Amino acid sequence: MTTKLSRMYGMDIFTDSGKFIGNAQDFIVDVESGEVSRILIEQLPASKEDAKKALREKSILYSNVKSVEDVIVVTKGISGAKTEPAVPSSME
Repeated sequence: MTTKLSRMYGMDIFTDSGKFIGNAQDFIVDVESGEVSRILIEQLPASKEDAKKALREKSILYSNVKSVEDVIVVTKGISGAKTEPAVPSSME
């Protein structure tokens, strides 16, 4: 799936079961691979502690994105499940 990142800003995000999660407000991009790794439903805060909290509580792993058309559809909601890495290792 390929789309311009600028097109995704502000898009509504829904789970594949129809639950509204929020709007895409910010993105985390892996600079080595050039791929989006997370979508945030709020701007990433400047402070390290607040950024960690936002990544845990207000972000979605991009690997959970099922489709991007008029809305973003994801298979799982907000991160924080024990099986998902909550914070990229570079933030620890």
